[in-house]
Amino acid sequence: MRGMTDMPLLSLITYAPLLGVAGILLVRLFGKSDSAAGDNASRWIAFATTLVTLALSVLLVAQFDPKNPGFQFVEEAPWFAGLYYRMGVDGISVLFVLLTAFLMPICIAASWKSIETRVPEYMMAFLLLETLVIGVFCALDLVLFYAFFEFGLVPMFLIIGIWGGQRRVYAAFKFFLYTLLGSVLMLAAILFMIGTTGTSSIPELMTHHFDPNVQTWLWLAFFASFAVKMPMWPVHTWLPDAHVEAPTAGSVFLAGILLKMGGYGFLRFSLPMFPNASDLFAPLVFGLSAIAVVYTSLVAFRQTDVKKLIAYSSVAHMGLVTMGIFSGNAQGEQGAIYQMLSHGLISGALFLCVGVIYDRMHTREIKFYGGLVTRMPVYAAVFMLFAMGNVGLPGTSGFVGEILTMVGVYQVSTWTAIVAASGVILSAVYMLTLYRSVVFGTITNPKLETITDLNWREIAIFAPLVVGTLYLGLQPNSVFDLTSASVDQLVRVYQAAIGGAHP
Repeated sequence: MRGMTDMPLLSLITYAPLLGVAGILLVRLFGKSDSAAGDNASRWIAFATTLVTLALSVLLVAQFDPKNPGFQFVEEAPWFAGLYYRMGVDGISVLFVLLTAFLMPICIAASWKSIETRVPEYMMAFLLLETLVIGVFCALDLVLFYAFFEFGLVPMFLIIGIWGGQRRVYAAFKFFLYTLLGSVLMLAAILFMIGTTGTSSIPELMTHHFDPNVQTWLWLAFFASFAVKMPMWPVHTWLPDAHVEAPTAGSVFLAGILLKMGGYGFLRFSLPMFPNASDLFAPLVFGLSAIAVVYTSLVAFRQTDVKKLIAYSSVAHMGLVTMGIFSGNAQGEQGAIYQMLSHGLISGALFLCVGVIYDRMHTREIKFYGGLVTRMPVYAAVFMLFAMGNVGLPGTSGFVGEILTMVGVYQVSTWTAIVAASGVILSAVYMLTLYRSVVFGTITNPKLETITDLNWREIAIFAPLVVGTLYLGLQPNSVFDLTSASVDQLVRVYQAAIGGAHP
């Protein structure tokens, strides 16, 4: 474990967005009465703050020791009632911190023109959300983790409920209640673990050997929370509604980051702390994941709303992630982590693609569009790249995660791998059908005759996502070099606990 650092880098990264919140509040209190000027100042403060957070996150990754499988940049201080404020990252969590910081400036920039009401409050909600989500990936204390994990619901609830579509209140409450109810059981499990072991330290609990019968109940309690957050079938029904009603940037962050908190929870808690229960319930997870991949792909194919189609696609891709995680071998774990990172870029970009045409035409109905390539050639090229990435085309980040996940699952369950492979074929069917319907052909709708191509601001928003998708597709070792030591240690501990039942 890397020693205490002189500079609390993780705390700086986690709480830097709150400085932006403070800046926006000062503008509100002491700024000009002109609301347009205040709104603009809020946008720039939020954007600058997220860039600072990104720079600190890049510094974190640059200083990270990839050969050390333990937690690094550890911070520890007494908190209250015998609890400790503990922060740290390992090879599994460090890249999720970077992904969060990478997507947030894109979310702010994507909201520049589309959000015109209550702009300061909107920007503060996103900055608060960034702090809470980064805190989830850095927390090394159970209580601290739970606090970050649950409070993250609040700003997303507000983002959907205030700046969403026509059914925003329904979607916001459905999102909030599903995810909150799922976490009640996890809280009970956390209290039991602290009471039994006398510690809330995540690193210590990862080495604690719970009785296999106790593991079963603890695993189910944590599963209730993480399965909803992923979301896994059949507790996925909140996601399409949340995506459809959320503003574009809300959908980007929801798909890009919030869904990954469930997968991260499985990697951080379920496998290392409850290995026997994870092995016991692996067939159940495989079954649910296989259903998710096939069923939600078929549902996606029948959608008439572009955003809803991509939302169901996300559920299918998360099915591949849960398969990989519970395969219990290095290929599956690496594939699951890679798939989550890739999905963060590709799904975020696809929701931005939807936002571009929605901002111009104010509809997401697939039948409204067609022939956009003649009016929006740059948009058509960008949309094609991310559609191919979503399908898993070699050369894009989507391919690496999918192939590794299926290799890992194949070693444990052949039929699950076969079903997962069929899901990849189905994803090609619905994504290519969507692309053909929206982009190819001739313009038959006269309203599309005046639609304009991407402007420079939109190109600048897509550029880092294009680079990231291609870079991860062509240079996968840039990720594996950082994650391998921690993943190998996780697999060794898991295999030792279950008696090496998995290859």
